Amino acid sequence: MKRQQKIGWLALFLIGIVSCQKEYTDTNFIKSNGAPAKLSALTTITQDNTGLVTITPNGENASYYEVYFGDITTASAKVLAGSSVQHIYKEGLHSLKIVAHSISGNITTLTQQLTVAFRAPENLKVSALTDAANNFKIDFSATALYETFFKVYFGDSANEVPQTFLQGDTIGHVYPATGKYVVRVVAFSGSTDSISIIDTVTIVDPLLLPLTFESSTLNYAFVDFAGASTSVIANPQINGINTSSKVAQLIKGSGQTYAGTSITLSSPIDFSTNKIFRMKVFAPRVGAKALLKVENASDATKFFQVETPTTVGNGWEDLVFDFSAITTTVAYSKITIIFDNGTMGDGSANFTYLFDDIRLTNSLPTTAIALPIDFESSIINYAFTDFNGGGVTIISNPSKTGINSSNKVAQMIKSAGAVYGGSYITLTAPIDFSLGKTVKIKLYGPTVGTKVLLKFENLTDGTVFTQQEVATTTSNTWEQLTYDFSSADVSKPYQKVVFIFDNGTMGDGSANFTFLFDDISQQ
Repeated sequence: MKRQQKIGWLALFLIGIVSCQKEYTDTNFIKSNGAPAKLSALTTITQDNTGLVTITPNGENASYYEVYFGDITTASAKVLAGSSVQHIYKEGLHSLKIVAHSISGNITTLTQQLTVAFRAPENLKVSALTDAANNFKIDFSATALYETFFKVYFGDSANEVPQTFLQGDTIGHVYPATGKYVVRVVAFSGSTDSISIIDTVTIVDPLLLPLTFESSTLNYAFVDFAGASTSVIANPQINGINTSSKVAQLIKGSGQTYAGTSITLSSPIDFSTNKIFRMKVFAPRVGAKALLKVENASDATKFFQVETPTTVGNGWEDLVFDFSAITTTVAYSKITIIFDNGTMGDGSANFTYLFDDIRLTNSLPTTAIALPIDFESSIINYAFTDFNGGGVTIISNPSKTGINSSNKVAQMIKSAGAVYGGSYITLTAPIDFSLGKTVKIKLYGPTVGTKVLLKFENLTDGTVFTQQEVATTTSNTWEQLTYDFSSADVSKPYQKVVFIFDNGTMGDGSANFTFLFDDISQQ
């Protein structure tokens, strides 16, 4: 009878093969199937001193497993993918071996230690670490003596089914929200007794630099004052240097001329290394002043601020705020932003500003205008502002001789207007006189004794300045003029560099009032 049954099953198997051949003739998938990978084996034991262990192999590309129990049993057990096998062990440490087979015949082997003990686990220790990439994810692991496996209750749902893991495993769990959660980890052995640890994990989502406004979990809690209204919105200007999804929008309404907003970070800003703030701004016009201020959270008299004007209207630009002079012994955790401080807003499009990507760096951008200035860059916009008859352009050096063989220089033509006609260029950040109080300029003038006034001026307050005047000693040749600014009040921020030639004399736009200058350096 048994022989007839075998023949019957064989016949059915052959019929199946014949019928399948009509549709499935390509067997390349068998050859291309890779070797089994990411092997593991979950082992659990009954808590009744019987030593009954359930073994569940797992892995990728495995069709079945051979399980070698690692005790006196020499025969292996065949376990299909997704299935388990049970085995009764004596107390002790056993070397469990799993051989995984792929459909193409490739094999991969895993050896894993299995502890079987009939005494309760001891010395249970649990690790719960916040994942580096996700503040809502906690990575759990555990160790204990005499354990066979662990179970963890994460504490964030009712009627929770615990997750089983082994010593050496790390179990990651993502919590749904910030708050405190009671976690229980239980260590099991073959004993009827187990031990557990109950602890509380706290999920926090700190608001820290950089501020990108992209997080769906962070609370960007702006505190508006004096007529401003700030919110995080979908980026209405996805173009240029800012293609992010979310930005902050500040609408300055009528109230006070200093209307703005503040946001408090979860911990003080670290100024020990980086002291240059960068912020992307979309303003309605050129010259809209952006003030960035940091304050102590509890004492508003402790603050530091820098104001930078926009140079682009209706387009994104990356503004730079140099905080090099900040007192680093003060804890600053509040950031305040004010646009057009001193001007009353009206809530219109002309007083609507976008800002994004507030971050702290340690260097100025490559397009920054800072000393030394040599006029050679093809990406820096050397934007001079002329006044009262002065006019500056960047030209090819018409006299590559002597001390100046550079390709580009600045040319000033002083025309009729006012006797103090000149031009100025705005630095990206205030000049840092701690780096040197001597400034040198290469100059090519038409006459000996031409007075060249060099002035450093505050960005918004023209009454705050320091200046020196030096006369030329040669004509129609390059020379280097040296200015001593040792008397400058270094506590003042000077950001405009002003040039006036022959101050007190009216220009006429002729060759006698045409000057070349280059290589403005600080020493």
